[in-house]
Amino acid sequence: MTSTGRSGKGEPLPEVILESGIPVEVVYGPEDPADPVSARIGAPGEFPFTRGIHPAMYRKRPWTMRQYSGFGTATDTNARFRYLINEGNTGLNVAFDLPTQCGLDSDDERARGEVGRVGMAVDTLLDMQTAFEGIDLDAITVSLTINGAAVPIMAMYFALARKRGYELSQLRGTAQNDILKEFIGRGTWIFPVEPSVKLVGDTILFCAEHCPRYSPVSVCGYHIRESGANPVQEMAYAFLIARAYADHVIGRGLEIDGFASRLSFNFDIFGKLFEQVAKFRGGRRLWARIIRDQYGAQDPRSAWLRMIAGGGGGGLTIEQPVNNIVRGAYYALISALSGTQTMALCSYDEAYTIPSEEAARISLRTMQILVEEMGLCDTVDPLGGSWLVESLTDEMERRIEACMEETAAEGGIVQQIADGVIQAKVARQAYQRERDIASGRLRKVGVNCHRVEEEHRRVELHPYDRKAAEAQCEGLNKTRATRNSGEVNAALDRLRKDAEAGANVMPAAIDAVTALATVGEVTRALRDVYGEYVERVRF
Repeated sequence: MTSTGRSGKGEPLPEVILESGIPVEVVYGPEDPADPVSARIGAPGEFPFTRGIHPAMYRKRPWTMRQYSGFGTATDTNARFRYLINEGNTGLNVAFDLPTQCGLDSDDERARGEVGRVGMAVDTLLDMQTAFEGIDLDAITVSLTINGAAVPIMAMYFALARKRGYELSQLRGTAQNDILKEFIGRGTWIFPVEPSVKLVGDTILFCAEHCPRYSPVSVCGYHIRESGANPVQEMAYAFLIARAYADHVIGRGLEIDGFASRLSFNFDIFGKLFEQVAKFRGGRRLWARIIRDQYGAQDPRSAWLRMIAGGGGGGLTIEQPVNNIVRGAYYALISALSGTQTMALCSYDEAYTIPSEEAARISLRTMQILVEEMGLCDTVDPLGGSWLVESLTDEMERRIEACMEETAAEGGIVQQIADGVIQAKVARQAYQRERDIASGRLRKVGVNCHRVEEEHRRVELHPYDRKAAEAQCEGLNKTRATRNSGEVNAALDRLRKDAEAGANVMPAAIDAVTALATVGEVTRALRDVYGEYVERVRF
């Protein structure tokens, strides 16, 4: 048994004594320091970080609870943000509507019927200001789930922070900003693959210089998994995408230790409990080896696998939706046992609708029960040393690495995405999974086994607010009529010129949105230079 009783910084940790009177140590391991398992997995907070990236993990501080939220207008979303914070949410994870994600203004013809439907509508900096009114950006870190339109949305967030007196050098937060997985999964791409990667590089370089505490990219294996990838591919493709971004910015002169510690990951959880735990433990160890041994990082923090991991929508069912509460609880348990830094759970009604307040609160309470009642914060890596878990961890690491090597040998992740190869592969797997569920080969409670033919679904549907969408367009038109058009046009011209010159577009984008240029206008300016992506479909 081993225990420090202190955090990695020497701070005393809270004592934990079970109701039966048994004291709980911070971390447990074999008595023999030469034990081969102990030597292979290491100690928490030490390379290769199999057991977690911090010495005391949740004994010092629980994971951040960051429920995904956003709908309607910025005013609607601000109210939900405040509700979640009042209920104990310790971080915000912003959902934008599809027009915003695709770089369209709310009054664009292509946005009709979608404004504010499945996320918050944002057109200008004024919307961003409304969304975060009364919210302390120091006390509550914000994750922006935005990809294709990441440049204007990140620019707005930074402009907002400046206007409210925050120093960008101290600003914390995250942007998903993983465009390569959008080509594989969700599809909110705008520009061709190469300039899309360049724009991600612009945000990494800008943050390294001006916002060193901000995480400009959260590489999203989550959506790759939801699109049909298996757990090994989820991790392997995410690591390859992260490497593609890393190689790009290194090629532009940034050293690995200048940004790697601010890379983060977003991973999915549904499926077998021990398989999920093992994929994170093995993945964390592999990522540490990649960053230290292949990239030569000197700062131990560069090799941390910092992640948000929570319940996957792919595991939820329309049938017997209250069963999703139970699924969510197990997903949260897996996340905690896996050593995540941030947790978010899909709510039980998300197979139908935007979560109700009740459903969102149940998800939040699920995480809080793990912290306050179930003892998940008492000790580090409680499954460490299990014969099953360690064997699965080793095998998951081997298989993730083999998948990475195979993809590299077949042309690399970027080229395979550009050619549609990865998309076709995961699409075939998604199709096969649905066939397996339909046939009963893959058991799904309430769907193909333990069914109730006539059931009361007990789900409150979230109605689409057409009047709110109309008000959003009216507000946008008012902003256009009252802003300084000359200042906006000059800023957009500079943005185009910087894009044409291959310069970093972030400073010009911040100036443009500060002048109240819209998401659509910034996107069009970049599209004028980079063009549009045309999807390559394979069968």
